[in-house]
Amino acid sequence: MSVPAPRSQQAIQHAVVRFAGDSGDGMQLTGTEFTREAALHGNDLATFPDYPAEIRAPAGTTAGVSGYQIQFAAHEVFSPGDQPDTLVAMNPAALKVHLQDLKRGGLLIVNDAAFEKGDLERAGWKSNPLSDGSLEGYRVIRINFEKLVTQAVEGAGVSAKDASRCKNFFALGLVFWIYSRETEREEIAIRARFAKKPELAEANLRAFRAGYNYGETIEALDAPFTIPPAKLKPGKYRNITGNSALALGLVAAGQQSGLRLFFGSYPITPASDILHELSRYRRYDVTTFQAEDEIAAIAAAIGSSFTGSLGITASSGPGLALKTEAMGLAVMTELPLVIINVQRGGPSTGLPTKTEQSDLFQAVYGRNGECPLAVIASRSPADCFETALEACRIAVEYRTPVIMLSDGSLANGSEPWLLPRVEDLPKFSPNFATDPAGFHPYKRDEKMARAWAIPGTPGLEHRIGGLEKDALTGNISYDALNHEKMVRTRAEKIRRIADAFPKTQPYFDDKGDVLVIGWGGTYGSITQAVIEARASGIRVGHVHLRHIFPLPNDLSDVAARYRAILIPELNTGQLRLHLRGQIGLEGIGLNKIQGKPFHVAEVRSAIESLARRSAPSAKEIA
Repeated sequence: MSVPAPRSQQAIQHAVVRFAGDSGDGMQLTGTEFTREAALHGNDLATFPDYPAEIRAPAGTTAGVSGYQIQFAAHEVFSPGDQPDTLVAMNPAALKVHLQDLKRGGLLIVNDAAFEKGDLERAGWKSNPLSDGSLEGYRVIRINFEKLVTQAVEGAGVSAKDASRCKNFFALGLVFWIYSRETEREEIAIRARFAKKPELAEANLRAFRAGYNYGETIEALDAPFTIPPAKLKPGKYRNITGNSALALGLVAAGQQSGLRLFFGSYPITPASDILHELSRYRRYDVTTFQAEDEIAAIAAAIGSSFTGSLGITASSGPGLALKTEAMGLAVMTELPLVIINVQRGGPSTGLPTKTEQSDLFQAVYGRNGECPLAVIASRSPADCFETALEACRIAVEYRTPVIMLSDGSLANGSEPWLLPRVEDLPKFSPNFATDPAGFHPYKRDEKMARAWAIPGTPGLEHRIGGLEKDALTGNISYDALNHEKMVRTRAEKIRRIADAFPKTQPYFDDKGDVLVIGWGGTYGSITQAVIEARASGIRVGHVHLRHIFPLPNDLSDVAARYRAILIPELNTGQLRLHLRGQIGLEGIGLNKIQGKPFHVAEVRSAIESLARRSAPSAKEIA
């Protein structure tokens, strides 16, 4: 009997894969493991983990669906992709939530063991989509995961419940085969993950191998695909999430400034991982403090800055609201402080696991009195490192609180990060006051930063607190003219931060039809959309703002070189109104408030539409 020849691999340049199932099906782990292999293979990638908003949503319901999407490619990747090429749906609820996103003709892998009557009813299906024609137009692989996994792990010494939990590794093995991934690294990783429970390691290994072997034997696929490594900038890379990169940026800031880092926070989704990550770096003069509430967290951070450390606190929108009064205290005392806001859907508890950009107004304007502080925003998971470092530098050099805005898609998403050379990182010094001669606590340098004197330094005793200060001595002052002088002085100090910004240089076309101005986590979708729009002949530039307040001094001049301005945001138009109010810049908003990032196609369509509307008439051309 002849043995059939191995199927030839089909070379492709990129793919988008989404894993979806109940929150207990291990989809986040499955996606993370596949992402790690794609990174080690050398592909560029971007991911979008999507968590259920309810912690204990009823099993099998659409509210409890957990998803993980990755785009990996042989070229540079900017977003996790719009529509998956391959969707793994572990139950009817996952299929109901995600089927609408799957490309027509895409590959659908379903666990048909979960499509019983009760399962369908809990997910809201009126009939069985596996047999009612709902899946026409897709390439469908129906697999009885329960049966095949049970057979694969038989004799491994695990319970029936633990055996069922191995089905995510069966799915992972199948997707490994579909995209021609090497299995050896994953098998080593499985053994390491379950090193303390050898029987679970063996069971998951068997399930993983069974899934891979199943891909080799079924006739439902034309061929496995292969995606070669991307040609990235030479260097050492690490796959990193935004929260991890942000934590490392804070550690680097402590080292580059010579300051002890104090991080006080209260757990809140999606910012909690920053505390978890920083707690691992105690040997780098990092002190972490899980406070009893948000107010205590920021108050402790302010206290640490008063004593000569670099105070940091982090939260999401609801926690930032509680920290507001203390932020005013930090502005009044003019102490370095970094406040991190990992944004999520609101208001109130809102959509705690979904992404949004709705806290710009809160960050820039959300305090009582004339209370300006610096606000900056990260644009990608890897960029969270540099943005955190920049926030700390501004805080130290200008003696001001700085709000750093991230968001849920950046915090949990991941991408390859080119490790920087330590010698290339900026150094900045606190320049503590030490000389009593001529010392005044509110005497200012060329940046209008006041002296930073550590308590206990002989001859540098001074008052501090939330009451208005004399412009030089720091003594409490109720003088009307002094108050106005201090208000204007604090505002001017923040304005001068912009004087040190580099020249604004748009990506792509530096003049033309449309300028897209974005901020935060929309960077990837905007960048890919601009690339595609330019391919159709439209002249498009892209400015992605890191500095939200103060804005770059030359932004109006740059915008004047384009006929139209598009401002995509995951809110109702906060940056658009901010630009209008601060510099009189008018733009057209593209707004989405669904707890999901922009699709590339949404932004590209808006660019094309705006380019048509703003095109010069025949009379103007003549």
